[in-house]
Amino acid sequence: MTNDSPENSDRRKLFFALGFALLIVVVYLTGLSIPLLGPDEPRYAQVAREMFERGDWITPTLGGFDWFEKPALLYWLEIASFHLFGVNEFAARFGSALFGIGTVAFLWLAGREAGGRKFADILAIISASSLGLLTFSRGGSFDIILTFPIAASMSSYYIWDKRERGSEPGRMKFLVLFYAFAGLALIGKGLVGIVFPYAIVAFYYVIGRRLPSKAVLLSVFWGTVVCLAVASLWYVPMYHANGWKFIDEFFIQHHFQRYTSNKYLHPQPFWFFFVVLPLMTLPWLPFFFSSLWKSLRDKLKGAAEADQFSSLGSFAAAWLIVPLAFFSFSGSKLPGYILPVVPAAMILTAFSVYRFAERSRVRRTIVVAISITTLVVSALLAKFVIADFIREETVHHLVATANERGYRTEKILNMHTISHSVEFYGAGRLVREPDGKQRKFFGVSEIVEQMNRNGTTQELVIVPVVYLYTLNKPDLVEAEKLDDNGELAIVVVKKK
Repeated sequence: MTNDSPENSDRRKLFFALGFALLIVVVYLTGLSIPLLGPDEPRYAQVAREMFERGDWITPTLGGFDWFEKPALLYWLEIASFHLFGVNEFAARFGSALFGIGTVAFLWLAGREAGGRKFADILAIISASSLGLLTFSRGGSFDIILTFPIAASMSSYYIWDKRERGSEPGRMKFLVLFYAFAGLALIGKGLVGIVFPYAIVAFYYVIGRRLPSKAVLLSVFWGTVVCLAVASLWYVPMYHANGWKFIDEFFIQHHFQRYTSNKYLHPQPFWFFFVVLPLMTLPWLPFFFSSLWKSLRDKLKGAAEADQFSSLGSFAAAWLIVPLAFFSFSGSKLPGYILPVVPAAMILTAFSVYRFAERSRVRRTIVVAISITTLVVSALLAKFVIADFIREETVHHLVATANERGYRTEKILNMHTISHSVEFYGAGRLVREPDGKQRKFFGVSEIVEQMNRNGTTQELVIVPVVYLYTLNKPDLVEAEKLDDNGELAIVVVKKK
């Protein structure tokens, strides 16, 4: 047996695939311990911590007040991670990283079904190294929590559809998984969890100009029961515990009003996601545009879809168009909303990358090198660089400095600002309005009144650096700045 024997070649390919899979896992689990960022990560982690500390897997709360903005799947992942790793940033993001890896795994399964092992490997390595998945899989927010079950549901349906047309045995389990993962998506981010899978599949048949089979039509009845049974694991006990208040806040306010208005202050133009989505395919953006151009050109020419990827291409097109259109009409837009479309975009991108790589070994090496470089660089940035650039995004070290100076029990008051980061790092020490929102103080006199109500002589105040001068009231208080992050300062204020 020579070194170039088929057995040795297959063994090398297997070792490479396993090594690349290990690299993806390591990269996705790297950098999860940096401070929680933005307004959402600290709040979601604190909601999960409060549920964890109460032993309550059903009702989300923030600062002890009901928090019905999102469903429970992210909180469940965080609670489980808190049990494993303790209450910390890594645990808050661990479930998101697993869901990012799971998204890549299901895309690999769909790719293998469509084009075999080589295409599946290409799809997996470019998806894992795409900016969208790399970024959001490291965040403790709901975008990747919706993306994974949507990707799993869509991949399962595609495999079912491909095997149904070939009458292959063992295909029914994939149809069951389609509905089960749609139910999980309902717990992931609400009604879009069921709207997207059903609408995408329906549009897929429209694009293909064919009718669904009798088995598919019948499955809508029993499959919806499966979907709702999975979703009922949270929705039924949640409604039982909270009644109409849950319906009003969760469905009416945070679904319908969020979609139809700018109530939550995230306005963007209609074309916003048409810019954001391509950027999420980086560093594979040229291949994404190449695939879109080829597909559009073929449609305009009336070219027949005859290659091995035709069915997956149509499916990915439906998967891309439905959520993109849905979110583009929304009155509220954030970049992460479009993340569930990224797997579809990467499928389309993979067609061009695959054609490019198949032409020579050098080109295959280039594709692998781009992917490995992107993964390694992102891990190094997350581990050694990003923490220095996010200083203004968190109050983690401000509260840590105060604690080190001995101010561990004082209340933390927001003055001329609201810091959502302090929800996690200053938990249990915040002053709130009657509706549960953090109170914003507007002057030293209000700070003194609060201390009089609390019966205390000193408190901590988080204040924008530009407003530090307003605490210079020697006739009322003595103020000492303990630390700042360039934007916010933490000050100990002592009443005279």
